[in-house]
Parts: sequence; structure tokens; C-alpha cells
Amino acid sequence: MNKKLQQAKYVFADWFSAAIVWMLFFIYRKYSVAPHVLNNLAEVFTDTKLYYGLLIIPLFWLILYTIAGFYRKVFRKSRVRELSQTFTSAFIGVTIIFFTLILDDIVISYKSYYQSFLVLFGLQFIITFAFRLIITTRTVKKIHRKIIGFNTIIIGSNDNAVKIFKDLDNEFPSAGNKFIGFVNAKTYKIYRLAKYLKHLGYYKDLRELIKQYDIKEVIIAVERSEHELVENIIGEVEDSDVVIKIIPIMQDYLLGSVKTTSIFSEPLIQISPDLMPAWQESLKRLIDVIASVIAIILLSPLYIFLAWGVKMSSKGPIFYHQQRIGLHGKPFKIHKFRSMYLGAEQGTPQLSSTNDSRITPFGKMMRKLRLDELPQFYTVLKGDMSLVGPRPERQFFIDQIVKRAPHYRLLHKVKPGITSWGQVKFGYASNVDEMILRLKYDVLYVENMSLAMDFKIMAYTILIVLKGSGK
Repeated sequence: MNKKLQQAKYVFADWFSAAIVWMLFFIYRKYSVAPHVLNNLAEVFTDTKLYYGLLIIPLFWLILYTIAGFYRKVFRKSRVRELSQTFTSAFIGVTIIFFTLILDDIVISYKSYYQSFLVLFGLQFIITFAFRLIITTRTVKKIHRKIIGFNTIIIGSNDNAVKIFKDLDNEFPSAGNKFIGFVNAKTYKIYRLAKYLKHLGYYKDLRELIKQYDIKEVIIAVERSEHELVENIIGEVEDSDVVIKIIPIMQDYLLGSVKTTSIFSEPLIQISPDLMPAWQESLKRLIDVIASVIAIILLSPLYIFLAWGVKMSSKGPIFYHQQRIGLHGKPFKIHKFRSMYLGAEQGTPQLSSTNDSRITPFGKMMRKLRLDELPQFYTVLKGDMSLVGPRPERQFFIDQIVKRAPHYRLLHKVKPGITSWGQVKFGYASNVDEMILRLKYDVLYVENMSLAMDFKIMAYTILIVLKGSGK
């Protein structure tokens, strides 16, 4: 499956639709003012506003659709959901266009405004959805016919795994699962599923297998005797960008945990890798970029002062660079104003404490006000971090935490942040025990992510900085 090509198809279709809609609407507006214009279309096509609109309006729609997340899961679209998404985005977009471009047009009557709004909305919704429906229908048919599919691994090796494999492999229309193989949850002498699929290893090998085979879906089909391992299995894969599906039991049906979007596919409990609505994720990134640019510009005098203070406080470089672990377990460089004496950490990595003798007097002041974190706005601008997210840690400490709290890996589902719920509630951790205590707040954040939550955390962070009450 070529995701970029599929995205390009939708982008071109939306751009072409928006251009057609603007041209038709422009003719309609001319006609509503002067009906004779249909006899002299040259009057329409010589108006520069038409061509300005053709340059700006389609671009506006593409930006709106990108923010709404329409181009993200291009192979997992539901035509019913696409109908509602197109309707909603068309209404929002037309409202913006109407109040920014149309209201300064020639006034005939309020009735003409309502008619113009309905005409523009109707054209935008119908034409856009028509093109999208063509592309989506062709894609869905290819998935149903197994022409294209999602690389899938089954976790499980016996009766449940065999049953789900046969059910999904034989169903028509297909749900699109392209089975690569299976991994076992427990060790047995004979794996019944090995008769049908390749045995790829143990469930703890999942991280490497997901990368190696470009896995898109993981189906957990363990036996009842293996159910105590489900939490560990999810912990192994939940920080990966894969869809996790679990075979439900009757209790799950009764509790309403089983969600499905298809009438024909097997009903499974689905754990999506998405933690926020697509439009909120897009806005979160936009806020990160805008806020970082503004912060770097406005705080530049403070940057200069802090650089001078670090240089005067002790010998050594102004900035401190360290490798941390970020989104999906990928390492990146974090940048801070140096707050410790040169060579303070040698050999085994160490965490700082309240009365740490390695911290310079100027460094203590910076840490109290969180000013040593200011260079991280550059890291946010690069995209390695966000303004709000769990604090990134070094691999040395992550290895220790995971032994005692395997769910720490959940934090790798999101970008790390300059500030976090754990940072606001707990502050800096001086040992692994405190890291684990702080962990519950960061897990709560990951499972309850929203822009509203981000704004609250940022507000409390600002209060802590102003009060100088940071730990």
C-alpha cells in the first residue's frame, strides 16, 4: 500500500473540488446580481476576484482538511463516517468563507445571503463528497477483495488463535488483514496455529517484529489460561503505532466494550493508537510551533542573560546536551542551560536531588524557576517534543523503571513535553522510586489527553514559575 500516493489522490480531489465549487459559486453570485451575465460569460472570466479565489480558496480547504485529520488514515476510511466528516467540515469551512469574503459583497437582501450560504454549502458538500466517495469506494473494494491489506500478527497459538485466523481469513468481504505470522504467549510443545501460519517467536519479540514486517495490526487471541498475560502483551506493543484488537468474552459484550464499524467483520475490542481527535492533534502541533517561535523571540533577552549567568557561574559550556527517549521509543537530543559544574556526572548516570552539591548557585535559581528548560522551545520547534507531555528520561533509568512498572512504556505513545501533569504535581524526581510515584500522573495524562488538559497544565506551570515553588 502506497500511503503517500493515496494521500495525493485525496488532496488533488479536494483541491479540484474546491476549485470547481468556487467557479460555480462565483458564476451564481454574478447571476444573482445581474441575470444577463449568463449571456456574457466573458464578464465572469475577466473578473480578477475569480482567479484570486482559485488561488486562495482551494488552499484554505486543504489546510482545514489537514487540521481535521482527513489525510491521516487514508486506508481505514468508512464511507458513512466520511459522509458526516465532509458535512461537518463543509459547514465550518463555508461559514468561515461566508463571513470573511462574502459579507463585503453587494447587498441585495438578507434572503440572498441565506441563499448564497446554502448554495455554497450544497456545492462544497456534494462535489467534495462525490470525489471522495469514488476514491474511498475503490479502496474499500480492494481491501474487501484482499488486493491490498494490513500486515497483521496474531498473539496466541492454539484454539482461540486458530479460530480467529480462520474466521478473518475466510470472511467476505475481507476486513483487510494480511497475516504475516503468529507469536506465542506461553510455551507449548505443539502450536496448533503453526499449521496455518509462520511462528515468528515469543510475544516479547513484538517490538522488533513490528518494525521488521511493518505490522499495522496486532490481534490478541490467547487462551483463557493465558489471560493474565494480556496486560504484559499490551505493554509490549501499546507504544507502537499499531491497532490492537482483542478477542472479547461475553462480559465484554455486556459491558459495551466491543466496538465495530463493519457489519460483516468479526466483533473485536479495538485499542486505537490515537489518543486525541485528529483536529486536536493538529492544533496541538500548531500551538507548539507558534508558542515556541513567540517564546524564542520574546525571551531572547532572558536567553542572553541566562547564557551570561551560566558562563560566569562556573567553567564550561553554556548549554547541556543529553540523549533522551521520545515518541515510540526513539532517542533525541534534549538541550538545557547548564546548571551543574563541569564533569558533575561521570560514569553511572545520576539524578539530581534538592541539595545536590553538583548544582551551581546560579543553576539552583534556574531550576527553581524552571529557566534551565527554556532552550527546549527549540526542541519543540523541531518536533521532537511538545509543550505538554510526559518528561523524557534516559534509557538507563527507563530500563530500571520498566522492571517495576512495565506500563511506563505507555508514555512513549506521545511526544515528551517541557512540562507535564507529573511535573506540576510532583516536580523533579531524585530517584527511581520518585519516578514511579510521578508515573501515575503522566499515565493519567496520556489516557485523558485533550487540548483543555494541556491548557490547564500550562496554566499551573506558569503559576509555579511565577511563585518560584518548583521542586
